[in-house]
Amino acid sequence: MKTKKWQLQDAKNKFSEIVRRAATEGPQFVSKHGKEEVVVLSMKDYKKLEGPENSLVDFFRHSPLASVELDVERDKTPSRDVAL
Repeated sequence: MKTKKWQLQDAKNKFSEIVRRAATEGPQFVSKHGKEEVVVLSMKDYKKLEGPENSLVDFFRHSPLASVELDVERDKTPSRDVAL
């Protein structure tokens, strides 16, 4: 994956090239005042990051630890007295 960092002014002038490179080479980073501000992604890369198949709930459902039984029973022993 070949990414490139663009200054905002260059990105404005070469937006078509940035889009082409994002589609063929990978994410393109755009900086403003020397600080990275945005990333231009291809739709293919974006779809990998988006969607219900990548939700946190789905992650836990498909985790290798999903079949582990947890003991969630509350301890019924009385609490201890604390002097305040």
